Amino acid sequence: MNRILCSTGALIGRPNGRDYTLLNECAERLNCDGFELMMYDDWYDKIDEIAAYVTGISKPFPVFHVEKGAGDLISRNAPGDTEKALELFEMNCVLAQKTGAEKLVLHLWSGLDSDKDFPHNIEVYKYVREIAERYRLLLTIENVVCNNSDPMTLLAGLTKIYPDIRFTFDTKMAEFHGQLSELYADENRHIWERVAHIHINDYKGGYKDWSSLKTLHIGDGQIDFDRFLGFVRRMGYAGDFTIESTSFDNAGIIDFEKMNQSIQIIRRY
Repeated sequence: MNRILCSTGALIGRPNGRDYTLLNECAERLNCDGFELMMYDDWYDKIDEIAAYVTGISKPFPVFHVEKGAGDLISRNAPGDTEKALELFEMNCVLAQKTGAEKLVLHLWSGLDSDKDFPHNIEVYKYVREIAERYRLLLTIENVVCNNSDPMTLLAGLTKIYPDIRFTFDTKMAEFHGQLSELYADENRHIWERVAHIHINDYKGGYKDWSSLKTLHIGDGQIDFDRFLGFVRRMGYAGDFTIESTSFDNAGIIDFEKMNQSIQIIRRY
């Protein structure tokens, strides 16, 4: 059965102090089936208290999004960066396990350095996977934007080296690179077959339009969700969906109505 999750990163951020105690109200007011917990870089000294709070919330947190700084360090690859990235990654795994997560979402390439040295990112994958498996977590790699190549090329490269790798597919990231339609092509079926999780976000902009790289709600952009969700249904996808669409304003006020509208749209499919 497909579950519709909300990313906590869509609900709490800098404007509302990244206040995880807002998540109890979110669980009460949102019609989602659970949450994808987004790790922040200023939460590392709060792992135990966050875990204690989250496990008391009425809805589950089956997916955990690894803090993006780990991917930044992997991509930068300065002396000591990989070791630090693996240290941070394991701390993410600790919190993920404590909060009952089943899956991890990782930006294997990230930041300004992105995929500048992709063979290094490929090499690091085996180490993060080993750590994830120790914590009994399914590691998925997201098709995040690239500065040099493109996500589909990188995912295809990973499948050749790690045939049993699993992916999180993000609609916005694919559309940003003009690659959403490539998912439907027979020659890319090997990528689709490895998709274990889906991020649902809209996008409004041109090819690699960095000024438009915002996380929009369904219907606020240009993505053909009739086609995408129809494809997903035909292919028998049985995994979860996470809505990452930003749902708080500059004052940190959460727009519960807007998020519930997006949840309802996905349910209709």
